[in-house]
Amino acid sequence: MKRRIGIIVVLLVIGGAAALAYWFTRPANQSQQIVLYGNVDLRQVDLAFNGNERIAAVLVQEGDAVHKGQVLARMDTSRLQPQFEQVLAQVAAQKAAVQRLHNGSRPEEIAQARANLASAKADAENARLLYNREKTLFAKASATQQDVDNSKAAMDVADAKVDVNQKALELAVAGPRIEDVAQAEAQLRANQAQLALVQAQLADADLIAPVDGVIRSRLMEPGDMASPQRPVFSLAVTDPKWVRAYVSESDLGRVRPGMTASVMVDAFPKRRFAGWIGFISPIAEFTPKSVETEELRTSLVYEVRVFVKDPADELRLGMPATVYLPLTPNAAPQSNSMAANSMVERRP
Repeated sequence: MKRRIGIIVVLLVIGGAAALAYWFTRPANQSQQIVLYGNVDLRQVDLAFNGNERIAAVLVQEGDAVHKGQVLARMDTSRLQPQFEQVLAQVAAQKAAVQRLHNGSRPEEIAQARANLASAKADAENARLLYNREKTLFAKASATQQDVDNSKAAMDVADAKVDVNQKALELAVAGPRIEDVAQAEAQLRANQAQLALVQAQLADADLIAPVDGVIRSRLMEPGDMASPQRPVFSLAVTDPKWVRAYVSESDLGRVRPGMTASVMVDAFPKRRFAGWIGFISPIAEFTPKSVETEELRTSLVYEVRVFVKDPADELRLGMPATVYLPLTPNAAPQSNSMAANSMVERRP
């Protein structure tokens, strides 16, 4: 009986050894997953002011999480603000001038021009009567030629004033010239463009976060001279994140964009982060020195970008990562809509 049990135990041991031998020596193409090795990667943005002025305030520290639209730093605006007020006043004045030209003459101005014309006509009539009287007196030798000439000149002046006031009334009724209106409107547009420029300069005095991220480096302090060529912050973009890995030429035919993946890092050995393949390089390259695998690989590899879902922002730049690509039927590529939403991207 004991001998029979011993034989059974020996057979079980031999069978287990054979199974393990088969597992470790089975052909690679029968594996149910592809394992890739790489590092966590993300985008970084250097943020600089779009102007040259002293930095008045720096509002965030290294490691702070910031949101899109948040003010990160401010420049001194003590010189820009008076310019803004000046241009704003010029725009208001020019608007009033354009409005006055569009409205034309007021009824009171036309009435005043009519009254001036009537007064000039009355003066001209009086000057004419005086001239005729002087001519009659001159004929009777009761007036001199000088008196006649003076009255004649006064009559001519009065007639000229009538013409002047008549033209003034016609201008008041006709309103401003089209050319004058066009010139005033062009000047208004120039003033408005100058105002927009100063407003943009004032807006540029605030350094705004373009995307959600984490402040990686704070490079300047209050009192420093800002410049478009000198970044104030280095911003790490937390979404999207991906693992930059490399797939061998022999496995390339089994990898495709949109394919689901899971990622594991040493910092969280019991967790796997969900992901998907967003990019496969069309160009082959030799295995980079940073790639470390457990088995010898072919020297010809293709870069793969595996996007990772990391809502808690736990993955850090440069973390070594292991990517698992399941080859089961359940690991079919995502649908077109999901792939679009998952940002299956081209390389930047």
